[in-house]
Amino acid sequence: MRLFASALIAALVSAMSGCAPGYADDRFVAIVRMLHPSVVLLSMRVPPEHKGDQYEDGFGTGEVIRSGAWGSDILTVAHVVDGSWDLHATIDNHEKVAARVIGINKDLDLALVRTTRTGLVPALLGSSHDLERQLGREVAVLGYPIPDEFQDEGLGLATTIATGRLSSVRKGALEVSLPIVPGESGGPIVLIDTGEIIGIADSRFDDEHSIGFAVPVDDVKRFLHKVDAAHGF
Repeated sequence: MRLFASALIAALVSAMSGCAPGYADDRFVAIVRMLHPSVVLLSMRVPPEHKGDQYEDGFGTGEVIRSGAWGSDILTVAHVVDGSWDLHATIDNHEKVAARVIGINKDLDLALVRTTRTGLVPALLGSSHDLERQLGREVAVLGYPIPDEFQDEGLGLATTIATGRLSSVRKGALEVSLPIVPGESGGPIVLIDTGEIIGIADSRFDDEHSIGFAVPVDDVKRFLHKVDAAHGF
């Protein structure tokens, strides 16, 4: 399965690069273009930080991982959607659709969200196996940092891409040398040279966002298997 996914990524990147004007970073540009349709903004209402305050708007990022006649499933992190309501996914930066949480694991900080919207483009999950041998590889995160602030400034809604390096493989987490800004949590962390999703962006330190983390994608796959089993898929 992994060989098939890698071959598919390579074919898509090759095809898209062939249409590009010939820049030095064509491969990276093609990978971003390939992933862009799968990345969505999640918006919701969340409980206030302090008791007695008014309920607040919450935001996060997710990626479509499968889509069919029944709808589409979106992967994100648990702390983005836990305890939320009035959950929506914004697709292609303009189409807003209702969504609901169908699976959550607070220990792994993972959640699966479902919408009835069909025909979306799924992202391909790679592998986080053997990443300790690959420290220093260049990675990128796609997401929606502080989308409400951008909109308040009249800058519109758009996916942001930031790059860094795979810094460390820790217990249950990948560390990356790029900040995970509020709103980007739940977005894909990808290897720039292959487009392989190796983790899901996760901000661990409330007071220090310059150190980025990701939930390893192999943990994601185990989480999805349990959600599918629970729903009889």
